Amino acid sequence: MAVRTDTTMTIRMNKNVKQEAQKLFSALGMDMTTAINVFLRQAIRAQGLPFAVRLEIPNEETLAAFEEGERMLSDPAAPRFNSVDALFDDLEAQ
Repeated sequence: MAVRTDTTMTIRMNKNVKQEAQKLFSALGMDMTTAINVFLRQAIRAQGLPFAVRLEIPNEETLAAFEEGERMLSDPAAPRFNSVDALFDDLEAQ
């Protein structure tokens, strides 16, 4: 008689995410358990996540802040501070 090696895993997730995932996997002809097993096997095979993990593309406000920072760094007249305390001292003096 073969020894059963299956185990149970319990995870928490957002209800809407679960429902959307179940719809997707059903359309692909599998249930949630099969889909999770596919993911885990691919992660083991890849020795990491089986897809690229990236930061989101910055929005317009963040891009503008980056550009402002670059301008300030290249402007020799921009104020410079050697410590956070010096920055706060300057801010309080204004």
